[in-house]
This record gives sequence, structure tokens and C-alpha cells, in this order.
Amino acid sequence: MKSKHFYSHGKLLISGEYVVLDGAKALALPTKFGQSLDVKTHNESLIKWKSYDHNGNIWFQDIFEYRDNQVFSLHNNEASKRLEQILNAAMQLNPEFLKTQDGLRIETSLTFPTNWGLGTSSTLINNIGQWAKVNSYELLSNTFGGSGYDIACAQNNSAITYRIENNLPIVNKVNFNPSFIQHLYFIHLNKKQNSRDGIASYQSKKENISDVLPDINEITAKMIEAETLEEFEKLVAKHEVLIANVTNQTPVKSLLFNDFKGQIKSLGAWGGDFVLATSKEDPRSYFHAKGFKTVIPFTDMIL
Repeated sequence: MKSKHFYSHGKLLISGEYVVLDGAKALALPTKFGQSLDVKTHNESLIKWKSYDHNGNIWFQDIFEYRDNQVFSLHNNEASKRLEQILNAAMQLNPEFLKTQDGLRIETSLTFPTNWGLGTSSTLINNIGQWAKVNSYELLSNTFGGSGYDIACAQNNSAITYRIENNLPIVNKVNFNPSFIQHLYFIHLNKKQNSRDGIASYQSKKENISDVLPDINEITAKMIEAETLEEFEKLVAKHEVLIANVTNQTPVKSLLFNDFKGQIKSLGAWGGDFVLATSKEDPRSYFHAKGFKTVIPFTDMIL
């Protein structure tokens, strides 16, 4: 077998967080950052796996055995068990996957720090889905769960709207290139949010979802069409209030940045990873002073 190369884009969810699980139309953006997966053969009948971070350092490695139509990790840590689960789930979807006498040497490489929350898991799922020739949405459902918008981002190179209808993903490419793009920034909150925990919390707290969905759908549509920064900021503020009411959480601006002049919006699970900030002036000094050193202009982050 010749060597094979796969690549998937990272993701950011601009609107519809949480409620996308219940059918809301969300705006999602693939990032310039992502993850590759390379497959090569070697002489031993083992799967040797190495994962490299954005600095080229190994952050995970393991060896897997193939026996009894299953893959088994030689280690017993959480990351190894999770990868073992993904590989076996891929084999269930495609029984021919990994049925080879050849040993395999797998290398994955991230182009973003592992704590950024841009899709370390979803890019891996989509890469393995491509490699195994299975439906990556099904693979996600059988392993991590979630809405699947991150898989849609992994597979696309432009802004998309994403919604779930009859348990199937509906993905449409859209043009999101607002005139005020130079006033949009992404700020990392210095902690990684566990998406599964965020979803579980939402499912336990959510209230009156059906009443909120039309409003979120309208905001998503208007965000794409917004012509001025002020218009976009009003949509951000309204969206934050709606999700706060549904999830019984405090908006991040009130929590951390109540003296900030622009608007701030949580992206994905509230409480971690990146937020979106709108600012007429370069806001880096403001966020740096508060201890948030990772401030990335929109055009440096988004494809």
C-alpha cells in the first residue's frame, strides 16, 4: 500500500451554539488551522501511532494490535482508549478497514495548540473517516457524539450554515466576508472546554427550545447579511441573551469583560476555548492586560 495523506480543517461556531442540537440553523466557519493524518506501511504487523503538536513535538503515541477483528491498545490511558474506540467504530462501519497483513505507521500533525479547542477530536474523526471510507458523521455519532457541525467544517473550505433535520446534517456554503471584518477578533480564554460536558449541561438545563429556534435562525441569517459593525453587534448581543436564558448561564462579557467597549460572544460550549470580540480599535492591549495573550484577527484565523 502506498502512503496516504488526509487533512481536515478546524472549526468555530459563530451562532447557534447548543440549540443546533435541536434543529437551529447555525453559522460555522472552518479555520486556517487543522490536522493531517499520514498512513504508511511497515514490516511489523502492528499499528504504530504518533501524534505531533503544532511545534512538532510528540504529544501522544501508542501501539495497537489487530486481533479477533478488533484493535487493541497496548496502553491503558484515556487517550489510548478513546482512539481504540474510534478505530473499532470505523471498523464496524466498514469491516474491510484495517483488514491487512501489513503493519501501519500512522502520524497525525496539528497546526494549532492542543488546548485551543479548534477541533483536535473532530479533525481526527474526519481524517479517520476518510481513511476508513466511512461516513464521518456516523463515526462521530458512534464515538464522541455532538451536532456534527465540526465535521462539516472539517470537510469545507468556506463559511457554512448547518442544521440537523430528521437526524441528518444539512450543510450549505455561504459567503461570510463582511465589510467590517477587520474589526473582528478571536480571543482564547486559556482553558479548554470539554464539548461533551457542555452538551450534557445544556441537555439538563435547556428550557423552551422551540420558542427560541426561530429567533436564532433569524439571527444567523442576519449575521450573514449584516452590512455594518453596529448591526452585527446588536445581533451578537441578542444572541447572547437568548442562549443565556435557555441555558441559565451568564454571558461571557458580563462575566469577564464588562468594561469592554465592543461586543463579545461565546463560541461553542460556553466557558472555554475562543470567544469572538468586535472592536473598532485594536483590542489586544485590553485583553493582554487581563491576562488573555492569544488574540487573533479574523483574517488570520478563518479560511
